[in-house]
Amino acid sequence: MSRSGLSPGIGEDANLGGTSRASIRPGCSGKGLVQVHNKIMRVGAAAAAVTLGALGVTSVSASAAATGAPRAAAAPLAGASHAPGTPGTQVWVERYSGSAHKGASATSVAASPSGSTVFVTGYSRGATSQLDYATVAYDAATGAQLWAEDYNGPGNRNDIANSIAVSPSGSTVLVTGYSTGATSDADYATVAYDAATGAQLWAKRYNGPGNGYDDPSSVAVSPSGSTVFVTGESTGAASGPGDFATVAYDAATGAQLWVKRYNGPGNGADYAPSAAVSPSGSTVFVTGTSAGATSDFDFATVAYDAATGAQVWVKRYNALPNSDDHASSVAVSPSGSTVFVTGTGLYGFSAQEFATVAYNAATGAQLWVKSYNRPGYDYANALAVSPTGSTVFVTGTSAAATSANDYATVAYDAATGAQLWVKRYNGPGNGNDDARSVAVSPAGTTVFVTGQSTGATSNDYATAAYDAATGAQLWVRRYTGPGTSGDGATSVTVSPAGGTVFVTGESIGAVRNFATIAYSG
Repeated sequence: MSRSGLSPGIGEDANLGGTSRASIRPGCSGKGLVQVHNKIMRVGAAAAAVTLGALGVTSVSASAAATGAPRAAAAPLAGASHAPGTPGTQVWVERYSGSAHKGASATSVAASPSGSTVFVTGYSRGATSQLDYATVAYDAATGAQLWAEDYNGPGNRNDIANSIAVSPSGSTVLVTGYSTGATSDADYATVAYDAATGAQLWAKRYNGPGNGYDDPSSVAVSPSGSTVFVTGESTGAASGPGDFATVAYDAATGAQLWVKRYNGPGNGADYAPSAAVSPSGSTVFVTGTSAGATSDFDFATVAYDAATGAQVWVKRYNALPNSDDHASSVAVSPSGSTVFVTGTGLYGFSAQEFATVAYNAATGAQLWVKSYNRPGYDYANALAVSPTGSTVFVTGTSAAATSANDYATVAYDAATGAQLWVKRYNGPGNGNDDARSVAVSPAGTTVFVTGQSTGATSNDYATAAYDAATGAQLWVRRYTGPGTSGDGATSVTVSPAGGTVFVTGESIGAVRNFATIAYSG
């Protein structure tokens, strides 16, 4: 799962040693420029952002608004464990403050194919280092911690894991993120762990030709399990602030198979937050934000031959001439015939909207484009496709009339783009509600959305379940940690076996913690 929809933090994090997500980053990057531009657009119609410290998730205050969803009771206290039962029942909650117990923040969660284990990655403060990758394995049934491993790069400075994936066999866990080098700036660093023991199998780094800022955001594994693909942003030698950079590794050895870079026509900032592999394993699709020649930023989606890295096609989407459009997530239909991309399109100077595009996977031909908006600003953060391939689900943050922002989740017919339903969620604090991740049950009957939501006294996790066919809200569960500050979920996944829902993010206690929750689906 990737960290689609996340943006760098702007506040100080006392619990992680006074380091903010903004200050963690080693320098100004293409992504930074893209996100600053996005923030300018948001601030033009909104109040100041509310920052979740080191996690760096910005929940935007915007004008206009929303249909209130039914309020949900708070989840049981951390550490409570219950047998699976009624959908929405909290099965367990586990908190992790890092190996040095100095604080940790989770960015991504994935479940093993068997459903027996759930893996969480993020970062924590080391005993003698700054921030390190932190990856934890839990027993999916009980929440018992099976192992926890750190990765500290050669620079002994900041290392931030952004994305996690599990091999189809369930034997290997892959983590990617950015890591400070000994003589370089931030590099891609991808680490493979034995899923059963946590033993490190290999770690590989990629430093772009500009020897500057390189930050991978997404890791994916081929259906055969033989190849690992990583994408993100990388400084070029003479290609503006950053390019898409996609790297393929041999999953068994970590040997680099190929590297491909994409520099948009504007020779400016290009940043890829999401990658997906076709069901056949023949093609890798990467999407992101790219500076245009005569436009501002556009969606850019690139298809590569998975074996060779040869570029198969590139397609760009510009909502309006000279507009500002940012892609956040890509997914492939189970048949492999269609690629779906979502993000935020500027359809007018005061109307940023969800924008979702479908492409023919073989040719890149655009099949349909659909937008969703309420008066104000709307940001699509994540996308998922039903197991049958019939429906596409998009979630994000949407301006509201009587609150600040709401979760907004939209279902589209995958073949035609026809909107099937829209559901919104306004938390009990009637404030900022920012949906960040979406997943679908193995049976395709339920859609799960999670993120950060304003509660009565602070920000909480809020996870909502919807009937996939009708959009009817089935349940909402909120989680408030033991501290008095904000909590925010970043990632959701569903067990392939049994449909248990796993949510992770950051929660405040004595220090910041991973807080990972299992709910009955």
